[in-house]
Amino acid sequence: MEGGEEAWQWQTEKIFWSVIAIVVSFLVLTILEKLWLKIQRIRSVLHKQGITGPTPSFPWGNLSEVQRIQSHYSNLSSSSFPISSDQWFSFLFPYLQQWRKQYGPTYLYFIRSKQHLYVGDPELLKELNLTRSLDLGKSPTMSKVVKPLLGDGILMANGQYWSFQRNIIAPQFFLSKIQNMVAMIEESTREIMRKWERCIGESGGKMAEIVIDNDLKALTTDVICKACFGSSYVQGIQIFDKLASLQSALAKPSLPFGISILRYLPTKGNREIWRLEKEIEKLILTVVEDREKENQGQVNLNQKDLLQITIDSVTIDANDYSGWRTLKKLRHKQHEAKKLIVDMCKNIYFAGSESTAVLVTWTLIILAFNPQRQECLRSEILDTFPNMSPHCFRDMDKFRKLKLLTMVIQECLRLYSPGIVVSREALEEIKLGELVVPKGTIIQFFIQALHRDADIWGQDATEFKPERFLGGVSEACKNPNAYIPFGVGSRICLAQNFALTEAKIMLSLLLSNFSFSISPNYRHFPSYKMLLKPKYGAPILVTKL
Repeated sequence: MEGGEEAWQWQTEKIFWSVIAIVVSFLVLTILEKLWLKIQRIRSVLHKQGITGPTPSFPWGNLSEVQRIQSHYSNLSSSSFPISSDQWFSFLFPYLQQWRKQYGPTYLYFIRSKQHLYVGDPELLKELNLTRSLDLGKSPTMSKVVKPLLGDGILMANGQYWSFQRNIIAPQFFLSKIQNMVAMIEESTREIMRKWERCIGESGGKMAEIVIDNDLKALTTDVICKACFGSSYVQGIQIFDKLASLQSALAKPSLPFGISILRYLPTKGNREIWRLEKEIEKLILTVVEDREKENQGQVNLNQKDLLQITIDSVTIDANDYSGWRTLKKLRHKQHEAKKLIVDMCKNIYFAGSESTAVLVTWTLIILAFNPQRQECLRSEILDTFPNMSPHCFRDMDKFRKLKLLTMVIQECLRLYSPGIVVSREALEEIKLGELVVPKGTIIQFFIQALHRDADIWGQDATEFKPERFLGGVSEACKNPNAYIPFGVGSRICLAQNFALTEAKIMLSLLLSNFSFSISPNYRHFPSYKMLLKPKYGAPILVTKL
């Protein structure tokens, strides 16, 4: 009996440890597959097509090399002031620039569980511009990182769900709709002008130092808030203020890779992010509920701001199932219509406010460095709009005569494009011309590098020369596919015409009333904070004309 019992115990232990061994082996193989084998298969497909890159190491690929290069340049940036006007570029994603020199314009690198294909070849960019496949979208990994700020909105959505949102938003930025927003842009700009005049008056002279980036951010927020929320403007301002705080909390150096597992831990920073996310959602839902009550009471029936258009498009209405049926068809039954409205409002804020403010900020900084060009631009504006009377910009034919202003903005977008790195993930295997890109590959392009490439733009690529755009983008460089300030392909910025119109109106009003010169307190160091922003702010000497 004892021998049988011992044998049974031995068999039980053997089975137990066999199960443990199988489970451990399965976990090890699963981790190995995710972290290494899958990536190696992708690399093999691309290697066979002649694409190489830095050699990765197990398990995190080229992460240690990225950290080493980044650390080296971080130490240099903290000890090298003052720097030349263009030296800052060396500190912006230095590993991308170093590898480009080593492996050419198109190469591979591997960060943790993601294989990146860096694209610096304009011909490949041409193929990306021509691609309309929904199999090329935003990385789900990256989407998780910025989910508190952008949710499942259009900037991060993929496939048919992205297409559904695009069909709602795109028509709101047609030229005919933009013309209706001109008065709002002008009104908000004049308010900032009055603020600057008060600052100058309080300084006791005709000039004052003003940190313009803060005011321009407030200006563009005011405009998009009026366009988005209309009669709910006051609540909209509260929402956008909290979105700005949330954006600052999320602006971390690791963001391009989406690799920080620390975002799941209840750290002080993460608790702040979670708190802001909940408060923003609550505020937006309150506005939506108030608007729905107004609609039921037939108040403001003619109001057609972006919020109302979004509500109309996704509402669950017994008499109109179109929006909700589309969501069901896209297998988003669990995605409440109101949550979609929340996410779309967040995306409209980020895309419609932040980028334009950054563009106008850099344009005024560059013009402050170039007083002669500033004066030429001012002359063109005053010649075209001599009276600068209210609502004068509704004359779009006159507006189109601002050729120099258009070229200045185009050149500023080239040198200081608000967007820096554009990423797309191959959600299925796709072909770009003759290049086969395996599923799971993240295609990445560094806008600033493309816009400053001497082989594309000439030996004066780093110089501010608006006249290079005299014949349009097609004549400004050897390959116009390398000019991508608003992105590429089907996911190009929907609101680019609105952003350009808004920037032109703001600059026309500001330049016709003030002159700008560089403050001795200004430190030129563009840096990555989700967008390309002045690291030390933008204090400018503003003089009333």
